[in-house]
Amino acid sequence: MAPKESHFTESESEPEDESEEDEYEYEYEEENNNPPPVTAQMEALIQRVKSEKVPLRVHDVIIKGNTKTKDSVIDFQIQALKTVTSVQELLQAAQIASIRLQKLEIFDSVNVTLDAGPPGLPGTSNVIVEVVECKNPVTGDIGIFTKPEARSWSLDGSLKLKNMLGYGDNWYNSLSYGWDQTTEVSAGVSLPRFMRLVNPVTARLSLLSQDWLKFTSYKEQTMGLSLGIISTRNHDLAYNLSWRTLTDPSQLASTSVRRQLGHNLLSHLKYTFKIDKRNSSVRPTNGFAFVSTSQLGGIFPDPRSVRYIRQEFDLRYALPLGFARAALNVGVAGGVILPWGNGFLNSRVSLSDRFFLGGNSSPVCTLGGPTSLLGFKTRGLGPSEPRREVGSKGEDAGFVTSSERDFLGGDLAVTAFADLSFDLPLKVLRDCNIHGHAFASAGSLVKLTENSFRDLSFHKYHESFRRSAGFGLIVPTTLFRMEVNYCYILKQHEHDRAKTGVQFSFSSPI
Repeated sequence: MAPKESHFTESESEPEDESEEDEYEYEYEEENNNPPPVTAQMEALIQRVKSEKVPLRVHDVIIKGNTKTKDSVIDFQIQALKTVTSVQELLQAAQIASIRLQKLEIFDSVNVTLDAGPPGLPGTSNVIVEVVECKNPVTGDIGIFTKPEARSWSLDGSLKLKNMLGYGDNWYNSLSYGWDQTTEVSAGVSLPRFMRLVNPVTARLSLLSQDWLKFTSYKEQTMGLSLGIISTRNHDLAYNLSWRTLTDPSQLASTSVRRQLGHNLLSHLKYTFKIDKRNSSVRPTNGFAFVSTSQLGGIFPDPRSVRYIRQEFDLRYALPLGFARAALNVGVAGGVILPWGNGFLNSRVSLSDRFFLGGNSSPVCTLGGPTSLLGFKTRGLGPSEPRREVGSKGEDAGFVTSSERDFLGGDLAVTAFADLSFDLPLKVLRDCNIHGHAFASAGSLVKLTENSFRDLSFHKYHESFRRSAGFGLIVPTTLFRMEVNYCYILKQHEHDRAKTGVQFSFSSPI
């Protein structure tokens, strides 16, 4: 089948939101070290473009190569080309159009060519947008990742179908199977444009099952639907509606855990503001990043709906040191969650929604909130309560039946870290980006609800911080990221799950 061509002239163009151009930044690189010689007329034009604004308008845009993709999908992404008034604006608009089309992930290549306009219309230009659609619309990947702090591992796989309907739609299915911990099956779709909405729209249906019997003596099952309403470079707004069930198969849960077993309706709006100016998200050596997440739960009018307000922030800064590609990364993160409604200070937050600290994932790569505290196991620090035997009437029998404790999480969490990364002396290691690092981390987790804030003082809050330090080796590959760290626990509480020694971690390469 011959490729289709789509034309529109300047009279058919529609005005574009100027704010869209602010979402992109561009770097112009020299692609050819030996460019062909330019004529005197061309050189004069180049100098004029550099020194002054040269008027120009687009007369016609020609779209080529889209045998399956609808013309409206491409036309919406190249709106910036229609309203340019100068050569400088046209060059920037061409970059914008190319980046937007590539972000759809349905084209193998995108080429935007600028040509002279009709001979009888001086000061005009024609633009040719040529795309090559993906030859294989089906992609997938699979990986095995270990979580030593939880003594488990997981098998993760995903399958993606691209542009099946011709509207730039991406359909994806994923499966994560973790032995004795977490199993999740999900399916979803993303559309670059839905009806008259300017931003992409996503929908995801998931079924999640988590076994926390080793940590908090309960199992959790959640089935829900998530809708992405707004998604731009700096802003994200999503809505989630799900049904969650907490059960205790062991019948050894502490009193605080048993009081929250049952069914819950989750309905919340989540807004995320993100700025990331770092030169890398895996090994940043320069720049800063900031993320703020606000979440309002319980907006669905149902008495079983979990009502809470959750606020998190995460601030990072990477400082290059000027030798051995060394850089100092520092970060601080915090979060607070509180119920809302009448008597909220006397109420409690649902167990699954609280903050839990610990884990062996590098805090340098986990941007979003207070999560990792190296050297402590997943959910490895309090508050906690002893597990007790349940009587015949569902009441506490009054004596401890196990040395295990239920870790209940907290309402206020704060973490901080400092990480010094550096290249190793051997060239073969530097070529593979294998590098070393030394780190120090600290974190606190306290309870505020059920009037616990009345007993919290500055001294008690200062004493609630746990600390660890260490050094290690990081081996990044295309399949996984491996860390071998020696962690030394500087401070822990009586019932914390922490260990001084060598720890391994395998995680996603991104």
